Amino acid sequence: MMKKTILACALFGSLIATSAQAATLVGFKVGGDYWQADTSGTFAQRGQTQQDFDYSSSSQGSFWVAVEHPIPLVPNLKIRENRLDATGDATLSGDWAFGDHTFSGDVTTATNLSNTDFVLYYELLDNDMVALDLGAAYKKMHGSYRVADAGHPEQKDLSSGVVMAYANAEVGIPGLGLYGFADVMLGIDESSVYDYSVGLGWAFDGVALDTKLRVGYRDFKFDVNNFDGITANSQFKGYFAGVELVF
Repeated sequence: MMKKTILACALFGSLIATSAQAATLVGFKVGGDYWQADTSGTFAQRGQTQQDFDYSSSSQGSFWVAVEHPIPLVPNLKIRENRLDATGDATLSGDWAFGDHTFSGDVTTATNLSNTDFVLYYELLDNDMVALDLGAAYKKMHGSYRVADAGHPEQKDLSSGVVMAYANAEVGIPGLGLYGFADVMLGIDESSVYDYSVGLGWAFDGVALDTKLRVGYRDFKFDVNNFDGITANSQFKGYFAGVELVF
């Protein structure tokens, strides 16, 4: 009986130690960017000529969480929410159909290209000098194009997604915490869609977590043909600043 008790205690202790070790090998990243973006572009419903709108620049935001682990062949996961909203106006030169209404004269638009990135990636390099992640992503759109005149608002929702290739690279200076980075997503099934950012960061090591401060430039282009019944060539681009916490 004593031997069985000792064996059970040893096995239980081993499981606890193994679980604790595994917990220390699993990493979490949480971050966010504030993005001051200039917006431009054209759009129309299928069968209509694209209309050019004059947009106002506006602040945008991105928030993400990532989970990294040491399990071979299983990719890491990153989920990023991107909030992209802009308003604009145009004076139509003739009749222009959108939704169930034909517009003319002065119109306004509320363009929402908000989306969620689901990224699966592998860490190919991870050291103080160079880090490289490669993988694939699915950018799920959940915004809309809205057009209105004095009394006829019409809206076309976006709910489809874009399959994209994904790469993230960092090049650092050991001992200084300074690094340059590039984060790139390129559309595969929609080859004219891309989302990239480049910039500089400063990493600060802590006891329980590390902190990264980031500044840079981001460019998101949504150039599609018959995407949920919409043809568009819209772009958000500008400078951003953000922070990432690494646990």
